[in-house]
Amino acid sequence: MLNRTKKNELVNGIKGDIDKANAVFLTNLVGIQANDAVAIRKKVRDAGGKIIVTRNTLFELAGKETKCASLFKGLKGPSAVAFAFDDAAAVAKALKESGKELELVSLKGGVLGDKALNVQEVNALADLPSRDEMLGTLLATFMAPVSALARVLHAVGESKGGVSEEAAE
Repeated sequence: MLNRTKKNELVNGIKGDIDKANAVFLTNLVGIQANDAVAIRKKVRDAGGKIIVTRNTLFELAGKETKCASLFKGLKGPSAVAFAFDDAAAVAKALKESGKELELVSLKGGVLGDKALNVQEVNALADLPSRDEMLGTLLATFMAPVSALARVLHAVGESKGGVSEEAAE
């Protein structure tokens, strides 16, 4: 049983996480095996996030006067909260993939920035490519004209007299 001091520390810790997080997602980890819960926590941690499981009343107390007040208001049943400190899409994707593997894990809603998200919007966010994938696509787009120019110059050089391998280097 938690005493008042421990509850206040926990509520203040959750408030601090809410303030630092780019996004907050409401999910469920209760009822799954311990090894599966550890695997989900590791996926979320690797994506730059954190998961907390505690009483709904403590979530509601921590969420008062924050961007998550509407998300935490009137929670029923077992709940867990995932915080995304870096890449919100990566944390949402980790939770969605875990939900595909384990039917007890489900996304219930979230907050991105100051905007409340319903389940469909959280799933759409999870379907987005990760930040690294988007940066790779952007880099490939930037490099496409340069590589096309290099191929054309190489073809012109070959047609004019052939470029030997030693001369190309």
